[in-house]
Amino acid sequence: MSRPPTRSRHRPHEEEEHENHERWMVTYADMITLLMVLFIVLFAMGQTDVEKFKALKASLAMGFGQESAVLDGSSSLLQEPGTEAVAQVAPRTPRPAAAPGSQVDRTVATRNAAQRELARLRGVEARVRAALRRRGLESDVRTTYDERGLVVSLVSKHVVFRNDLATLSARGERVVDAVGPVLADLPDRLEIAGNTNQVDVSPAFFDTDWDLSSARAVTVLRRLEERLGVRTDRLSVAAYGRTRPLVDPARPGSQVVNKRVDIVVLSPADAAVRELLPGLADGDASRTTSAAVPTPPTTDSGDPS
Repeated sequence: MSRPPTRSRHRPHEEEEHENHERWMVTYADMITLLMVLFIVLFAMGQTDVEKFKALKASLAMGFGQESAVLDGSSSLLQEPGTEAVAQVAPRTPRPAAAPGSQVDRTVATRNAAQRELARLRGVEARVRAALRRRGLESDVRTTYDERGLVVSLVSKHVVFRNDLATLSARGERVVDAVGPVLADLPDRLEIAGNTNQVDVSPAFFDTDWDLSSARAVTVLRRLEERLGVRTDRLSVAAYGRTRPLVDPARPGSQVVNKRVDIVVLSPADAAVRELLPGLADGDASRTTSAAVPTPPTTDSGDPS
């Protein structure tokens, strides 16, 4: 018996896969791309706005009180807060003397000017007292200093006007005549200020204390101008009524003293200088700046104005 013919099995033809020798280029290209991105990022981080850097440098220098507190070297500066490179703080050194025009210098200059002005006014006071002393009238005035300048107060019972009147007594005229020539030689302006005392009684011949104090001031002003040659453009009048007592109204004898006329030598200095005059004068213990307050007679204790 013959064998059936065998059927040969033929496998499908498979083409041989060729090896890809260029696969490495893909990996290489990826690496190059990543490196390029890395260098772009680094480059961007290393760029610094020059103007902003200078502003920051100046701000840091000012904060540390130095001309430059930023380290010299690279101009790059990291942008993260707190990573700026700064130099160590230098040891504190004494600050230089204050520049001219500083507050300290202005204060010292003002005080020096006040001392010079006080010394000048002291000279005027000495001349006034000398003129009164020659006539035996020195105790008839009291001198003080306030923010206006030198105040020469006519406080004697002989100088102060009679009750409710605005006419100087004979002794009062002598006092004004004694100080007039000294005042006429000064370049300063003069304020003649009238005052009444603090007794709560209306004047008999004037409507108010304002009218009475003003009339008394005008009386002294006219004598200085018309008889003693004080220029008109240097004179002015002020009336304070009972608002400016020279001594405490509760003090015995104060009503006679507070009823007065003040001749004020107005200082031409600046207001800041004039404000220091009272304190400097009070602190000058080497000189007597005021006469003793006169003791009024019993007949004047109830003087209304």
